[in-house]
Amino acid sequence: MASNQIQNPNPSILEQDLEQEFDYSKRSQWLRAAVLGANDGLVSTASLMMGVGAVKHAIKAMVLAGFAGLVAGACSMAIGEFVSVYSQLDIELAQMRREEKRAGVAAVDGEKREGNLPNPIQAAAASALAFSVGAMVPLLAASFIEEYKVRVGVVVAAVSAALVAFGWVGAVLGRAPVVRSTARVLVGGWLAMALTYGLTKLIGSKGL
Repeated sequence: MASNQIQNPNPSILEQDLEQEFDYSKRSQWLRAAVLGANDGLVSTASLMMGVGAVKHAIKAMVLAGFAGLVAGACSMAIGEFVSVYSQLDIELAQMRREEKRAGVAAVDGEKREGNLPNPIQAAAASALAFSVGAMVPLLAASFIEEYKVRVGVVVAAVSAALVAFGWVGAVLGRAPVVRSTARVLVGGWLAMALTYGLTKLIGSKGL
């Protein structure tokens, strides 16, 4: 009996120790790029399609607007993320070299530390891919529905479901409050779509 107790420690204690040793902040870089990229692609593309749809009910106009938003947004996200992370990389490298020079750290130790530095290309690719994935949701939702009102309803429903999913995944992976984080993402997406639709409709009604 004693040997069994020694070989089978309390699993809950082991899980707690592993959670304490694992630093969730290590997920921050790729998680931020993925979640923000997907949310941006989802909200901006859906808002653009809703805005165009407010004055042009044709399915072709909405889909073309969404596709243009997908391409432009993915490129913008990739370039912005690349520049941002590259600046961060330069700062961290400069700081690391100053610390090594002061402390006389060996070159081998410096190489190990450089392996943990942010990667601009990976960050840019992840951001562009996440944006594209998010943008595909409203595009696919609207692509095969001719009736305008039904199309708008399906887009809003699909975007809402995706916002809830993205918010939930981001909260769980980042160990943040799930309900509050998901609600914040959902309400923000609704506001963006409503404002874009309303303002475009207003301007369109004035004949501008």
